[in-house]
Amino acid sequence: MSEEQRDAIEYDVHALQVKWQSYWDEHGTFRTDDPADTRPRKYVLDMFPYPSGDLHMGHAEAFAFGDIVARYWRQQGFNVLHPIGWDSFGLPAENAAIKRGVDPRDWTYANIEQQKTSFRRYGTSFDWSRELHTSDPEYYKWNQWLFLEMFKKGLAYRKASWVNWCPNDQTVLANEQVVEGRCERCGAVVEKQKKTQWYFKITDYADRLLDDLKQLEGSWPAKVIAMQRNWIGRSTGAEVDFAIEGRDEKVSVFTTRPDTLFGATFMVVAPESDLAAELAEGSTDAVRAAFADYRQQVQQSTEIERQDASRPKTGVFLDRFAINPVNGERLPVWAADYVLADYGTGAVMAVPAHDQRDLDFARAFDLPVRVVVDVNAPVTGAIPVIELDEQGDPILPELPDLNPAATGEALAGEGRLMNSGPLDGLSKQHAIKRIIEQLTADGTGRAAKSYRLRDWLISRQRYWGTPIPIVHGADGSLHPVPLEQLPVELPRTEGLDLQPKGQSPLGAATEWVETVNPVDGSPALRDTDTMDTFVDSSWYPLRFLSANDETRAFDPAEAEKWSPVDQYVGGVEHAILHLLYSRFITKVLYDLGHITFTEPFKALLNQGMVLMDGAKMSKSKGNLVEFVEQLDQYGADAIRVTMAFAGPPEDDIDWADVSANGSAKFLARAFRLAKDVTSERDVVWKGGDEKLRRQTHRLLADAPGLTEAFKFNVVVARLMELVNATRKTIDSGAGAGDPAVREATEAIALVLSIYAPYTAEEMWSVLGYEGSITSFGWRKADPTLLVEQSVTAVVQVDGKVRDRVDVPPTIDPDALQALALETAGAKRAIGDKAIVNVVVRAPRIVSISTK
Repeated sequence: MSEEQRDAIEYDVHALQVKWQSYWDEHGTFRTDDPADTRPRKYVLDMFPYPSGDLHMGHAEAFAFGDIVARYWRQQGFNVLHPIGWDSFGLPAENAAIKRGVDPRDWTYANIEQQKTSFRRYGTSFDWSRELHTSDPEYYKWNQWLFLEMFKKGLAYRKASWVNWCPNDQTVLANEQVVEGRCERCGAVVEKQKKTQWYFKITDYADRLLDDLKQLEGSWPAKVIAMQRNWIGRSTGAEVDFAIEGRDEKVSVFTTRPDTLFGATFMVVAPESDLAAELAEGSTDAVRAAFADYRQQVQQSTEIERQDASRPKTGVFLDRFAINPVNGERLPVWAADYVLADYGTGAVMAVPAHDQRDLDFARAFDLPVRVVVDVNAPVTGAIPVIELDEQGDPILPELPDLNPAATGEALAGEGRLMNSGPLDGLSKQHAIKRIIEQLTADGTGRAAKSYRLRDWLISRQRYWGTPIPIVHGADGSLHPVPLEQLPVELPRTEGLDLQPKGQSPLGAATEWVETVNPVDGSPALRDTDTMDTFVDSSWYPLRFLSANDETRAFDPAEAEKWSPVDQYVGGVEHAILHLLYSRFITKVLYDLGHITFTEPFKALLNQGMVLMDGAKMSKSKGNLVEFVEQLDQYGADAIRVTMAFAGPPEDDIDWADVSANGSAKFLARAFRLAKDVTSERDVVWKGGDEKLRRQTHRLLADAPGLTEAFKFNVVVARLMELVNATRKTIDSGAGAGDPAVREATEAIALVLSIYAPYTAEEMWSVLGYEGSITSFGWRKADPTLLVEQSVTAVVQVDGKVRDRVDVPPTIDPDALQALALETAGAKRAIGDKAIVNVVVRAPRIVSISTK
């Protein structure tokens, strides 16, 4: 019988899974509700899953990494909170239920049970006593409480505006849920419609959301921080007030270049804006008709199409004029689709000489182009160096043509102001300062900031979500549902048609909709929209702290003990949506006095994707790998080790390039070490093989730092090396009774418990220990064994390794060279050839080149 066959017989991973799952459940190994527990605390959290079908290979990767972190800190002596729940409201479950003709509850909770079974098999160290589902009334009651807290503070409000509309899912979308003009969930091209919707005023927190990112630098991926900064998109400049002929109220325009005001030659307003409609209405019949046609045409285009700089410019002159506050010039006002309604006020001052979009429009409609920045003029006072040609004449640089109307290229560079009255000769920086001072003094403008970020649209015209706890009076007044009447529960689906029709299906639940005004008892109607599911996930880490508390959303004392989350694990696809919303709600709760911290997650780990043959897994591509099938074939530990060993967590994993079978064989070899150990637990290790002991203690010393740096693959590689070295010692003269073999095997089990918990638990039991290995703690390295008494120097000849030699770590380079030249391998490789060069990097390598 081969060694591999013997390993497989002794190592029954499926039996170990059943045994240790039962043990952990029976002993509450991972519960964290003991008030007498005085260990320091760590809160490790995975982005909770959506229950659509069973777990997939992406889950296998993400939750393996989260569990590695949780088990590591537990081994380091911390009381680790590692909870689990389900993000169980939302469109996918509702759509699946509609397709199958079932209640979304039935579909959702059946999937939860399926995923829960797979999680248990996978050996994740969750505190199951804190399990939650966001679709439970016991959870979404507190969603409604949060909404009402924000409503009282003016942070939740309702308004009519142009919104993103998904024609497929028949619901509105937040800006963050539109990716390249398409619905982030279903991929349908998003349309613009005007609707009255509920919003959270996230823009009130734009500066804090941006500035507080500095707290997260070094502990969050730089990519995520950059994505959030770009999404918030703070710009500084000025608001300039333009009078419109025939209109009492002025129009405020935001610009980052108020220094170019003297170069404004027309104004552009977004066709879908209320301002454009108002200006057209006050114009001639011909203009009104042309504008109506143009507006309808614009609504056929997506925002991504409208922002395409290569598109021909289109527009309609509204036959109205704005007055430039700095020079009194009349500026024709146009409606054009390259301006969007949600940028500033939906109006821009057009400076075609210095903005390419404005220039393209001006050239298309023969509008004036005035240069007000001399881009040839030096910005600083430095004297330029003039080179001379062979005849001694100065070589003058080619200067840009200052006629954009002719060249078609806007002058976007730095320079000094010209054709700008009091600003002439000033640099951009000084001109901006001067013009803002002038505008402020004249009462026609002010310094200002603008943001790409827009308020969070939270209402959805779908059934499967948290009902909005607002009652509408007969007079249109809005009244919050009293706290004692929460939760406002979803009605059952019997008799309801859940097919999306552009209005919430809840509107047809007459008995549910018809209610009374909580103020005076008069007839009233419930709000029929439900909340975006990102509201559910914006605060769920706090609910885990008090998952079974029926009296409050969370206990502030528990929040003080456990929060913020020490380590958050999940996909980078949530960099803007979920993470931005969570940061916002955390700051709101801080301002409301419910918590004492302003950021929800101290550290963030993003995992890559799990691919198959270089492509994302899908049934249609025929490259889907089923997680449960892999569990059945290889066992949980082998999959976990494969994920950890595949590479850095943030990199994608191609399942075709890794080997779960190889991981299973490695674990069987590790397990057989425990079976082979013959020395007793109290054996004195100092008498064992010193080389093996040094390798053991080097792993114990290095594994913590490697794990905290998320270099899981390096730790697994070092474990494999130690397993091989221990086997080599067993097979040598010392045998399985060598004390160093027991010491190494115990160290292997302790480190392996982080990656392959079932195997490690059984190894620990075979080695004579009672209870779970998770409660043993980390074994400290002996510093005396970390001092290298010798290192292995590699001897290369013409780039190929020819020999190795053990030398003192302090060996002199000349001595190492002499020793290398005398090795048998080097002599054979050199032969009669002449040595032309020797490079010595003591004490590790000697490289010999010959001719």
